[in-house]
Amino acid sequence: MMPVGLKRRMKQGIGGFAMGLAMLSPVAAMAEAACPVSDARIEAIDPLIKGPIAALQVKGHPTDMRSLAFKAEDGSDVSVADFKGKVLLVNLWATWCAPCREEMPDLDELEASLGGDAFEVVTVSLDRSAPGRAREFFDEIGIENLALFYDAKMKLFPLLRSKGMAFGMPTTLVIDRDGCSIGHMAGPAQWAADQAKLLVQTAIDAE
Repeated sequence: MMPVGLKRRMKQGIGGFAMGLAMLSPVAAMAEAACPVSDARIEAIDPLIKGPIAALQVKGHPTDMRSLAFKAEDGSDVSVADFKGKVLLVNLWATWCAPCREEMPDLDELEASLGGDAFEVVTVSLDRSAPGRAREFFDEIGIENLALFYDAKMKLFPLLRSKGMAFGMPTTLVIDRDGCSIGHMAGPAQWAADQAKLLVQTAIDAE
């Protein structure tokens, strides 16, 4: 027979769990509805967050990012939803940001290595003179594999900062194939390193 005290503690534990579910924030509830399998994808990449990508954060994810909007180089409107089916590495950068400039060749190499139907590096310039100045920089350093996007209204960084995902430049998001964030990083990283490629490939392969 189970001791009365143990029964009481079990009931209290179950009650506390139920209360926790009831107190789930609206934002968390929306993320749960929009991103039903993203938690499993976060679990898949979490053990790989080390070495050159040790600063990647998964706390606060997943978040539905499908409405995140910006411009293509030709001025057409684009959103994360347009990339459905692809894992994305969304990088917010600017030509006046030295660390952003330094990591751009690594992002170009990552796109060359893994880019295709299942993955894309999406670089979004925050330059006020974008896309012109950003294109000049791409041409100057020989970027060959990255498409150029820009944030004409300068709204992305404040939006991500309000979600606790942007603290400086560059800011990078890892977004799964359903448009849900599974990680973010403030600052540069060696995105062409083997460990980074392994993490991205794991995100691609995750069901």
